Amino acid sequence: MNPAFDPTLLSRIEDAGLNASAPPQQRWMDGWLLRFSPGKAKRARCINAVSDGRLPIGAKLALCEPVFSAAELPLIVRITPFSRPLGLDAYLEQRGMERIDDTRVMVCATLDGLPPARLPPGCRLERVGHHAFAQAVGQLRGSPLVQRQAHAERLEHAPVPFQGWIVKDEDAIVIACGQMALEAELVGVYDVYTAVSHRGRGIARGLCLHLLHSAREQGGRVGYLQVEGDNHPARKVYQGIGFADAYAYHYRGADGG
Repeated sequence: MNPAFDPTLLSRIEDAGLNASAPPQQRWMDGWLLRFSPGKAKRARCINAVSDGRLPIGAKLALCEPVFSAAELPLIVRITPFSRPLGLDAYLEQRGMERIDDTRVMVCATLDGLPPARLPPGCRLERVGHHAFAQAVGQLRGSPLVQRQAHAERLEHAPVPFQGWIVKDEDAIVIACGQMALEAELVGVYDVYTAVSHRGRGIARGLCLHLLHSAREQGGRVGYLQVEGDNHPARKVYQGIGFADAYAYHYRGADGG
């Protein structure tokens, strides 16, 4: 974890991220939060090992396997600096579970003094509902229908409110999207995606700043987001806004999950 950030703040951000990614399909298993949504986001279809529990790791995994098998999903475990019990990552590695998807949680410690939100000429923002947003980001990503439906369902039933926005060009075609989830003073930026043909024009930066300014008007004070570690263009955009790496997480899965 980045020592520049308060560990208590980072623990709260981890909780906020779990709340924002909560699907209807979840259950507890001896201190572990099992999520088995058919959607794209691994956060909503993995084991989140949030407390020690009482059973040995192997016994818990044996109880988790049929849950994911019944959902026709691979069993994957999300590993964070907060994962319990200690030594879980090493145990899974010894079992041959492959490490995948290095991800960084980035934090903007204050939303005061943000640059203005600007989009290129011809682009316009439009607020959309959960189902329209899930369809828009799914189309941009090329996600199958079942993943779009699961995403919409997750947003509709999320324990924290989401606000989704799309960016349209001169021909009213959706070229980018992004959304935020506000919990107390913490604002999470999610699903920021720009069509490949429109990247490098400052659209993602303008959209993110719009989300953060809007959140600040509603009481947001600290921003956070999650981005793949090797997505250097996106990380550069976020760093330019004021985000910095706070901590990392990854997944463990059989055959890559």
